[in-house]
Amino acid sequence: MRRILVVDDDLHTRLAMRVWLKQCGFRVAIADGGPNGLATLDDATFDLMIVDIFMPNMRGFESIRIFHARAPTVPLIASSGYAFSGPETDNVACLKMALSLGATMCLHKPFRPATLLSVIDECLSEAEPHRRYAATLAAVTTAPSEQQGGMASSDISKERIATG
Repeated sequence: MRRILVVDDDLHTRLAMRVWLKQCGFRVAIADGGPNGLATLDDATFDLMIVDIFMPNMRGFESIRIFHARAPTVPLIASSGYAFSGPETDNVACLKMALSLGATMCLHKPFRPATLLSVIDECLSEAEPHRRYAATLAAVTTAPSEQQGGMASSDISKERIATG
């Protein structure tokens, strides 16, 4: 069972994500801010982190840099209702900053459960390409009438903001 750490200062966001993710079979740990999130990260291992960019006691994108430094191999989804909500040029600058500091993907709040799950699936697939290969192989074997030569895995750019 995959373990996900959710770090967000907003109580409703944390609880909603915990409920959604548990319903999908994930084990979820939640933390109410940077210091508690880092303590939780030090006490356990996780397959993925979802970290709010702007939280008390952490300055802006500092949270991404610190969490990525503590667990550099764990995919990190940076979430924000502020950083990715400005004019298009600000979105691009914020996105590039988040990715350069260690985020795997960015998620704009508010979002739907389906969007969250899609971003998580993409991050976990990138972290474990053999699982993607296994899923592709299963799809090929269950659809023998389709041409195998024309199949290609979709390559969704990491440089995007998931919204919705």
